Amino acid sequence: MKIICLGDSLTYGYGVRRSKVWTKLAQDKLGVEIINEGISGDTSGGMLSRFHNCVYEQKPDMVFIMGGVNDLIAGADLGVVKANIMSMVLQAKARHIEPVIGIPVDIQVENINMGWSELTDFNKISEEIKIYRQWIFKFCKSFNVRYIDFYEKIKNADDENIRMDGLHFNERGNEIIAEIFCSEILPKNPQQL
Repeated sequence: MKIICLGDSLTYGYGVRRSKVWTKLAQDKLGVEIINEGISGDTSGGMLSRFHNCVYEQKPDMVFIMGGVNDLIAGADLGVVKANIMSMVLQAKARHIEPVIGIPVDIQVENINMGWSELTDFNKISEEIKIYRQWIFKFCKSFNVRYIDFYEKIKNADDENIRMDGLHFNERGNEIIAEIFCSEILPKNPQQL
């Protein structure tokens, strides 16, 4: 079993030792190969442009796709994010790679780095993430795609001091993300592997 995790800084594990990033923790726990193809600052368009090399050429069984928040920070329309996510999911399906979408977590606006807060209105971004989440639910239902709702699951854990800033997670946060991922990523029936 090989899983490619395609994404941005939340997938990459910005600011965290490589041995403590959630993808590494999940690989160790599940005993399957997990390749981290996250790039800090990447957009859904960047992920789409990397899809062939980072996903298809590595011939995984599954691709976990989570991104889009950097697009919104850069001022892209939510429609662009939706189109890029849809394209990656449908390309994966066409190549017999199971796609799973990760629903990004909300932003802690009050903890955003002061320099970053000059880039955009993070309150607006937070609202757009909520709309994006609802679209993911509808899209996944329509196209029979699995998703992991980190937005909802992290919301309940956010009081545990799991972030290093309003966007990124510390080592404890990566442990929680790994726990969520491990509990939902593999089929419930081991014979399906």
